[in-house]
Amino acid sequence: MILSSADDMEVVAEAANGREAVDIARSQRVDVALLDIQMPVMDGLTALAELRRSAPEVRVLILTTFGERQNVLRALGAGSAGFLLKDSAPAELMRAVRAAAAGEAYLSPGATRHVVDSLASGGTADRAERARRRLEKLTVRERDVLTLLGEGLSNADAGQRIHMSEATVKTYVSRILAKLECDNRVQAALLARDAGLGT
Repeated sequence: MILSSADDMEVVAEAANGREAVDIARSQRVDVALLDIQMPVMDGLTALAELRRSAPEVRVLILTTFGERQNVLRALGAGSAGFLLKDSAPAELMRAVRAAAAGEAYLSPGATRHVVDSLASGGTADRAERARRRLEKLTVRERDVLTLLGEGLSNADAGQRIHMSEATVKTYVSRILAKLECDNRVQAALLARDAGLGT
């Protein structure tokens, strides 16, 4: 009901379980899929992994009552475009769907806290070195754009910061994701943080 009330969104299907959600997202033109972590037949994280393999063009948001740190990090690591809780305000849900549809990431405040805590406690020297090695294949300008992703900037804000059009930034982001073999901006941003870009 919330999403159907928005002029710029159309709810094309609903699924009773994770398996059905995957089948629908594969067979219909779906831009964004909302998955719960706990679903019958196939849980949301398994469905997310299945969609990343078989329908990578579908942007997946995890919408759940289970906001534990492990769930947030597993979802982002598996390629989710975002994570928010079911008690989020309707406006936040709409913002998350619009961000995902635009190729951007969205994290609810609680999920963001888990990611920051993980970075603060888990940034080992070994992980940082692996991240720096992965970034060696990027050009200087790509590293500049990745640094801004690590700061959480949108394409438009990043473009203003480094005097590029939003479309040019989007092209750079696509190239960065391909070179780093990241599924989404969140994974690339975490990699940038691990490597110490912008710090």
